[in-house]
Amino acid sequence: MKIRNIAIIAHVDHGKTTLVDQMLRQAGAFRANQHVEERVMDSNPLEKERGITILAKNTSVVWHGTKINIVDTPGHADFGGEVERILRMVDGVLILVDAAEGPMPQTRFVTRKALALGLQPIVAINKIDRQDAEPLRVHDEVLSLFMDLEATEAQLNAPFLYTSSRAGTATLELDQPGTTLDSLFDTIVATVPAPTGDPEKPFQMLVSTLDFSTFLGRIAIGRIEQGRLSAGDSVVLLPMGEAGMVPPEEMGVERGRVTKLYTFDGLHRVEVKEAAAGDIVALAGFETLEIGKTFTSPDFPARLAGIAVEEPTISVDFILNNSPFAGREGKYVTSRQVRDRLYKELERNVALRVEPTDSPDTHTVAGRGELHLGILMETMRREGYEFQVSRPKVILREGVDGERLEPYEELTIDVAEQYMGVVMEKLGPRRSEMIEMRNPGMGMVRLTFKIPARGLFGYRSEFMTDTRGTGLIHHRFLEYGPWAGPLAGRKRGVMIADREGTVIAFALGNLQERAQMFVAPGEQVYEGMIVGESARAGDMDVNVSKEKKLSNMRTTNTDDHILLEPPRPITLEYGLEYIDEDELIEVTPENIRLRKRSLQATERKKFTRAANRVADAS
Repeated sequence: MKIRNIAIIAHVDHGKTTLVDQMLRQAGAFRANQHVEERVMDSNPLEKERGITILAKNTSVVWHGTKINIVDTPGHADFGGEVERILRMVDGVLILVDAAEGPMPQTRFVTRKALALGLQPIVAINKIDRQDAEPLRVHDEVLSLFMDLEATEAQLNAPFLYTSSRAGTATLELDQPGTTLDSLFDTIVATVPAPTGDPEKPFQMLVSTLDFSTFLGRIAIGRIEQGRLSAGDSVVLLPMGEAGMVPPEEMGVERGRVTKLYTFDGLHRVEVKEAAAGDIVALAGFETLEIGKTFTSPDFPARLAGIAVEEPTISVDFILNNSPFAGREGKYVTSRQVRDRLYKELERNVALRVEPTDSPDTHTVAGRGELHLGILMETMRREGYEFQVSRPKVILREGVDGERLEPYEELTIDVAEQYMGVVMEKLGPRRSEMIEMRNPGMGMVRLTFKIPARGLFGYRSEFMTDTRGTGLIHHRFLEYGPWAGPLAGRKRGVMIADREGTVIAFALGNLQERAQMFVAPGEQVYEGMIVGESARAGDMDVNVSKEKKLSNMRTTNTDDHILLEPPRPITLEYGLEYIDEDELIEVTPENIRLRKRSLQATERKKFTRAANRVADAS
């Protein structure tokens, strides 16, 4: 059977997963009466909750005798590592671009990676049924992007289609509306080159993705670069390193037998006896699998070039939970258990870095962004882990002349015209620099800034408040640049519980006039836990367990009915944006709490006085 391997890449929410749904339906992957959920490829519970793709996944369809292996990829910039590692499995990319928004930051990032690998692009201008769609303008913007990224002549001549993921239509000409995705399938078969691997040469395969089965253990997924592979074959798993022949005595070389061999058919893995060069397969039988390792024939141990991804830009400290409530809710609470889980994540999350620190209870974890790290924390939390995390820090570098360099982000904001002033006012103190301002119409303005990554900490929640929830904000890593200097921190202080106890409605009624509360009546708090945001600068110790004094005298004041405002919900992403240097997030399977590093008020005062003396001396 002829084979085509293609990845679908785009910015977040441009319709990739919905298009894959329609491709599976129209290619006959589902029965006529089969109930199929929307965005069926987003099988992870977190993906379903958040409505975004987090992990790259494989599927396939058969179109007129040609098997099309499809890789659905994440669109959020924080998960760019997922895109980078699977591009080695494919020979072409389908670039989806929103017909109204045009190329966005992540579109540029993934397109640059795909063009640099020499992959053949196909462009689908999606959502042409939007009221504000301008497909011709977006067509020109994509061509400009290709020229900016120095695409080859063949890549510049990429075919353009106009699609609607939700309706399941595609057409090559705007004046001839499509009714099916037939033209998309035909374009993929005609444009994407067939795999070039020779099935008669010795077997080679690069591990690009990992999966796990309760019965089979770890499963390696990748494309067979050359040769053939059968179930039961003896193969060699080579460690990562420089491409080329590997001596048999090198450390890390593992010999084994392929116990199971699978290919992809629709949403399922199908067991096969043999697969040849060009096909994407999954195999079991090895325990020490890692992304970037190479499977080869025992007679030809030649290592393939590994998978290179861009380095992480921010980091947080994972710390053993030492709060008064430690161990009450989690199943895995020791530093060894947290450490082992973090290192296990490195096997499949190639964009992550874990480094030990001087303390055995603390590990520094570096990633692409706050969402990238937040998804890891949420996953561990749901698995039963309990830990604490610090405020994110940017990863600094040293320049040629010894100067300090920090990461800068390209920030793209789509906002209504009446909110443009407040957005620019808030970004000014964060050392942002406007690169471009465009007014595409419909009362919306697109602003593009260059901003230090530090300047984005805590801004997303401010932005949503300032724009009444109507703005769109996206950012991607741009470059390392000179240190921008100190940035203004949080302007408001916090309210801190001064004792352990249960939150009482009477106490909150007296406090909510001066604060936005984070806790509700009936919750348990401890000394040093942050229970609200004060309306003024400076922290305040409060008693949220204070009860109304009982007496036999009745007055209008004592019988007032207490009306409480709902507390502000604390999520991991909000906590990472909100906390300051002297604060931590306590993460447990049941709760997310904010706390001070030093729980006792006397200790916090000592540290404050010491810090002030150091500042005065400097």
